[in-house]
Amino acid sequence: MFRTRSWGRYPPEELIRFMARNFFAAEDRSKVRVLELGCGAGACTWFLAREGFDTYAVDGSDRAVELTRKYLESEGLSAHVEQADFLSVDFESGFFDAVVEVASIQQTTMANVHEIVERAWELLKPGGVMFAMMVAKGTLGDGLGRMVEPNTFKDIPEGPYRGLGVTHFFEEGEVVEVFSPFAELELEKSTRTACNRTHEITHWVVSAKKQSRSAVGKQA
Repeated sequence: MFRTRSWGRYPPEELIRFMARNFFAAEDRSKVRVLELGCGAGACTWFLAREGFDTYAVDGSDRAVELTRKYLESEGLSAHVEQADFLSVDFESGFFDAVVEVASIQQTTMANVHEIVERAWELLKPGGVMFAMMVAKGTLGDGLGRMVEPNTFKDIPEGPYRGLGVTHFFEEGEVVEVFSPFAELELEKSTRTACNRTHEITHWVVSAKKQSRSAVGKQA
């Protein structure tokens, strides 16, 4: 897929806003560890590295990893970029201040989505945060192609998810359930139109926080 399609070079505004709200005031951004799940061609990894964060990124595609490394090199930036399956990301628990993903974990079945988010929770420090953008039910492509399971389709013939393999279109309740391991959850929507406003493309915008050590202490 990454050998045959071109991809954007800039991150979504929603991720920029999330990082600004949570980390732009940090005294030393190089001490803020951020992991991106699904770096793709490198747009978000480039942004995180350019803003001075200690940036890590993984993708299952060797071509995506190659593109991300080349993008960083062309800008004189560095990050830890590796090829890896999201379910086997090899870092110690509590290693990251933030885990982010943009329309990556939606490209699998719900059982895997649950496992990926649980793994992200494990990788976060107490008080750490996760950002996610996940396509919403009703977006162009929902209900098309072959159904794998409820709200999950493959071989989608049109729209932004054509040719991307398996895609899950999330209902609100599913998002809330997936992120139930987190102590705090903020859920917004981001919508744009396509095809002269004949279709809508909507993403859930998730900001979730892992319980802090102080909160654990109060409960004890």
